[in-house]
Amino acid sequence: MSVRTFLLPDLGEGLTEAELVTWLVAVGDIVAVDQPVAEVETAKSLVEVPSPFAGRVAQLHGRAGESVDVGRPLISVETAVAAAAAGQSAAGEAYREEEKAGSGNVLIGYGTPAGGRSSRRTRAARAGMAGFRGAGPEAPGHARAMPAAAGPEMSGAARQEAPRCISPLVRRLARDAGLKLAEVSGSGPDGLILRRDVEAAMAPATRAGGDAGTAGDAGDTGQAGTAGPAGTAGDAATVTAAGTETVTAAGTATDRRTGLDVASRTPVTGPRRTIAANLSRSRSLIPEATVWVDVDATALMDLRTDLSQQRQEAPSLLAFLARFALAGLARFPELNTRFVPAAGDAGQSPPRNPGEGREVEQAVIETFDGVNLGIAVQTSRGLMVPSVRRADTLTTRGLDTEIRRLTTAAQAGKATPGELSSGTFTLNNYGVYGVDGSAAIINYPESAILGVGRIIEKPWVVSGQLAVRRVTQLTLVFDHRVCDGAAAGGFLRYVADAVENPGRILADL
Repeated sequence: MSVRTFLLPDLGEGLTEAELVTWLVAVGDIVAVDQPVAEVETAKSLVEVPSPFAGRVAQLHGRAGESVDVGRPLISVETAVAAAAAGQSAAGEAYREEEKAGSGNVLIGYGTPAGGRSSRRTRAARAGMAGFRGAGPEAPGHARAMPAAAGPEMSGAARQEAPRCISPLVRRLARDAGLKLAEVSGSGPDGLILRRDVEAAMAPATRAGGDAGTAGDAGDTGQAGTAGPAGTAGDAATVTAAGTETVTAAGTATDRRTGLDVASRTPVTGPRRTIAANLSRSRSLIPEATVWVDVDATALMDLRTDLSQQRQEAPSLLAFLARFALAGLARFPELNTRFVPAAGDAGQSPPRNPGEGREVEQAVIETFDGVNLGIAVQTSRGLMVPSVRRADTLTTRGLDTEIRRLTTAAQAGKATPGELSSGTFTLNNYGVYGVDGSAAIINYPESAILGVGRIIEKPWVVSGQLAVRRVTQLTLVFDHRVCDGAAAGGFLRYVADAVENPGRILADL
């Protein structure tokens, strides 16, 4: 038998890691080539990972909820020696050739860059850590020989490399206890720091803190940042490295600023981390401005009612609004652009198209030939923005069909990375949450986002008379670098007029 280890492949779209959601197989199961073995969650969607090997599952490298870097071991499979000598099945060989050639079949729903190369930078392997990888395709045995353990005798002063700790749980345990990993001696292979090593390092501090009733006595233990709470005897406390929390011997964490116990910590991973990074980048880099207007949507509501009475399937209000926005972008194309800063601008990183290696010497505004209309969709995994490709070429009914399809796909986690990252202008319907308006954040690197609030009955002046009308609010947030208020105000007024009198813009549709 020979053990073949499958490394998590490049997921494409510039992603460098994935969160392991669930294993679809267990150790000892028999798997076939191309059989899904795990479901992983990237920053953009859920993906089933198929095995390139056939045989018996020998090891699963990771547990559900953990993050796996691209290029790290995912699963090890025992394959028959005869099969290895004669070559894998045709399907297995085709799989590996596709992975090398970048055919797009490496993972379900993902492609690989042309030429099989990735434009992103990958992490360099740590010195001395190669021994932790299971036997790869080139290894005839079950595992490589491990380097001699560095052992506890290695002094902290002589240690020139980063602490050898690969478990996020062990890192968190040390962080919560206020321990520096560089000061912890690892008992694992090649000096790897294990959970028991951190617990052993915590024990002296806990005992010393329990015997001392003052901060001065606790400080004699030699543990940086440890002290007994003032005026408290018998309870040891450890200040975290960040200095924001205190962890007591009982294991509870107390926030130093508020004095409240920390109920839980939720790692920011997967989609939430991507959402946080993208929104932070937008707010820090884009000088945005906001304009809004109240709109009488009674005529548009009556139009949909008439279509329904004629036994026609009426497009959704969002589809009508999308059609009006697209007509407005044709008149005010400044809002369907992208600001590309000059290379070297402080705090700015020019957005690049896939495969584009250039850096602009001076800032430019790129205008697109067409509109990919992003639709903000709330899902169980967070806010997603799938885009309708070339939305400007679709009718209102066509937009309605595509918006429904993309919404369903995004909520099911099946939207493709291309659909989730190709927008040029975003439409946000936050009215479904019963609110009137919102100063939305632009979906970086786009230049504008149009939002619509709830439609409610309000008193409204019509031809000098007070009447009850169905009113909504439209809000436009735009990048002030690409246009001025005249263009933004003109666009918003155009869309508002279309909502108030749909028949007036038929010539533009």
